[in-house]
Amino acid sequence: MAQDPYSVLGVPKDASPEAIKLAFRKLAKKHHPDLNPGNKAAEAQFKAASAANELLSDPEQRAKFDRGEINADGQPSERQYYRQYAEGEGGARYRPGAMPPETEFGDIFSDLFRHAQANGRDAGQGAGGRPIKGQDQLFTLTVPFTEAALGGSRRITLPEGRSLDVAIPVGLEDGQTLRLRGQGHAGWNGGPPGDVLIEVSVAPHKLFRREGDDIHLELPITVAEAVLGAKVASPTLTGPVNLTVPRHSNAGRKLRLRGRGIPAHAGREAGDLYITLTLVTGQPDAALEEALKAWQERHSEDPRAGLMEGA
Repeated sequence: MAQDPYSVLGVPKDASPEAIKLAFRKLAKKHHPDLNPGNKAAEAQFKAASAANELLSDPEQRAKFDRGEINADGQPSERQYYRQYAEGEGGARYRPGAMPPETEFGDIFSDLFRHAQANGRDAGQGAGGRPIKGQDQLFTLTVPFTEAALGGSRRITLPEGRSLDVAIPVGLEDGQTLRLRGQGHAGWNGGPPGDVLIEVSVAPHKLFRREGDDIHLELPITVAEAVLGAKVASPTLTGPVNLTVPRHSNAGRKLRLRGRGIPAHAGREAGDLYITLTLVTGQPDAALEEALKAWQERHSEDPRAGLMEGA
C-alpha cells in the first residue's frame, strides 16, 4: 500500500493546491532519475512523490481520500465499504460481527461482490462494465529560455522508467502545460488511457528577458561608440547580428530589431528585439581625461536641469 500522500510531500492536510505543487516540484527536482542515475532509493522517492502529487492535485480524488472513500493507491478503502453500516436504526452503531438490522444475507453478499468489483478495476473490472478512462499523470519540466522561444524537443523519464519525447512548441511560456494524449495510466474495460500533463518552467536567460512575444536586451557600448556611432555585434535568439549605434547616442537609448523576438507561432506575428544601450567607460587614460576637460569647458549644459523642481 502506498504511503500517506501528505506525509510523502511533507505538507499538512489543509495545504493549498499551490503548496502541494511547490512541495512536489522540490522533491521531483531532488530525486528525479535523470539526476540520480542508478540510485534506487531516489527513484523510489520520485515514484512515491509522483503518486502522491497525482492524487492530491486532483480535487475530486483528494476529497475522496480525505473522506476515507479511497486509500493512498486511489482504490476504494475498507472504511468506505463499512461506512454504510456505521449508523443503524435507533442510533445503533456498527460493531464487528454485528448484523445490520433488517439485512438479508443476500444483500451482504451483494455488497461484498460490489466491493470486490471496485477493488478489481485495475484487473479490468470496471463498475457496471462501463469503459473508464485511465488517470492522467502530472510532471514538471524545466526548459532553457532559448529552446522555449524557438521550439525543440526534450526527453523525459517517467517514474516507471518509460521515456517520452516531448515536442517543445515555438513560443512556449513559463507555467504552460503540455498534454501528451494517451500516454497516462491505462484505462479499464477498454476505456482509453489517460494523458501525461507536463507543467513547464522556463529557465531565466543571462541576457534576454521576455515580455509577451518581444525580447529585451541590455547592450553595453563604449564612450567612443556612443559619441561617434559604430557597428557593433549584438546577440539575438538565433545568433549575433551587426547593429548600427547612431552617433551621439545616450545611455538608455532603445533600439528595435523587427522580427527578432519570439518567432511567429499559433497565428501570431513574430515579436521584436528591443536593445537598450548602456554606457561602459572602461579605463580612461590621461588623453581622454584632458579631452573631456576641454570639452566640458566649452559646454555648460546641465543634464539635470529642472530635475529637482517639485522634489
